[in-house]
Amino acid sequence: MIVVSDTSPVMNLAIIGQLQLLERLYGVVSIPEGVAEELKVLAQYHEELQGVLQQDWLKICRVSNSLAVQTLILELDQGEAEAIVLAQEKRADLLLMDEKRGRKIAQQLGIKVLGVVGVLLQAKEQKLTDAVKPHLNELITRAGFWVGEELYRRVLEVAGET
Repeated sequence: MIVVSDTSPVMNLAIIGQLQLLERLYGVVSIPEGVAEELKVLAQYHEELQGVLQQDWLKICRVSNSLAVQTLILELDQGEAEAIVLAQEKRADLLLMDEKRGRKIAQQLGIKVLGVVGVLLQAKEQKLTDAVKPHLNELITRAGFWVGEELYRRVLEVAGET
């Protein structure tokens, strides 16, 4: 399975101590150079991100189609634009992305997208974690990840944790 990630899923899972779920679920995860740069900057503010780029299963890749990236930058940030283009170039099976506008654009381009909450649900489904709720709560409290009340209830319902 070919998986590409934007910054948010890697960052948020690292902050809550669950980064290993990406490797356990997908094996190798590719990130574009723009995402690697964002993670380097963020590591200055979040000690949990230090060493993330040294994970041997996290592959930093150069995006070839810079024109496509420049076009997407009109609506997205560098990392998101590069992640979408890298997913296209690699013909990825899955793009990990949380940002709403980026997800919409990726889906319009025919790319399957999953966010960090979806990763947690998949991890429970594959029995890599016993529960989603504690990780979801940590995303909200430790990582500052916004989850609306309706989504929170729906996720716990899907996870069978209501």
